[in-house]
Amino acid sequence: MKSTFTYLLLPFFGMLILQSCGTNGNSMNTEIPKGQIPVKIQEIIQSEGSLEIDATGQFTTDDETILSFKTGGIISQVLVSEGDVIRKGQLLATLDLTEINTAVNQARLGYEKAKRDYERVQRLLADSVATVEQAQNSKTALDIAAQSLEAANFNKDYSQIRAISDGNVLKKFINEGQQIAPGSPVFQTNGSGKGTWKLKVNLSDREWALVKEGDNVAITTPVEPDETFEAKVKRKSKVADPMTGTYQVELEFTEKAPNYLASGMFGSARILSEATQKTWFVPYDAILDANAGKGFVFVTKDGNTAQKVSIKIGKIYTDKVQVTEGLEEYTKLIVSGSAYLTDQSPISIQN
Repeated sequence: MKSTFTYLLLPFFGMLILQSCGTNGNSMNTEIPKGQIPVKIQEIIQSEGSLEIDATGQFTTDDETILSFKTGGIISQVLVSEGDVIRKGQLLATLDLTEINTAVNQARLGYEKAKRDYERVQRLLADSVATVEQAQNSKTALDIAAQSLEAANFNKDYSQIRAISDGNVLKKFINEGQQIAPGSPVFQTNGSGKGTWKLKVNLSDREWALVKEGDNVAITTPVEPDETFEAKVKRKSKVADPMTGTYQVELEFTEKAPNYLASGMFGSARILSEATQKTWFVPYDAILDANAGKGFVFVTKDGNTAQKVSIKIGKIYTDKVQVTEGLEEYTKLIVSGSAYLTDQSPISIQN
């Protein structure tokens, strides 16, 4: 019985010994003043480098064209479909020519009558029966009839659509039997056979102002995301898109474009602007509430108080985050313990 009682007391004495050791151990550590939050800091180092602007857009060619009929009417034939390869001069679509041929025949008959009248007046003028004025009027009527016949034939020629260059049919807007008005879109084509692919991206007004024509560009595609293609800024739009408020910038390949490109395919670009910017790089853990390119960090000026600062976030790398605005007046960034801080929290800097 006595032995059993002794074994029951052993854990109790053990706890007393551990508690005693723990108290002595704590007395050897640096005590944190009551209410202060332990943090770690690092120096804020400003650097300056070339400005990189990331953008996305769609591939297209500089000779995309909307093809249409000169005159209106009923569509008789549609000879190609979307995606078809076309050759220069190839017949793509025609109108029903019944009404158009009637107009051509009427113009031809008018011309033939005017020609007969002119020849008759010339004979009468030679016999001094017709006057000079009558001869001049007949000549004018003949010229007008000739112009009317030429216009009718021109309209007939443009009652069919032919490819203006080698390329592809990007979009077909019509079908056979459909009535169409003059100038209405029939096909959208491009000249992909010329290798004139471009990437058109939209930038904000600030980004647009920083970009210059001739700036170097690195383009990537979703087909080969690890492959980059060299390009340059070719053209900057001078008018904002009324729907988005952004400005279009055209990027042109300086090397052969990949063969798999298709109009409308999305691509990414990194524009290497000649402009420079001040920047800072900070650890991920130092940033709080990041959203839409903005966030917060905690800094300290006196080493005793934390200060909450709004920042603008640039690029995000695998091991750090770029800050482009907000740290101009500070030299010490809190990189550990930020989650427990509020503005003006008392802190204790730990090594």
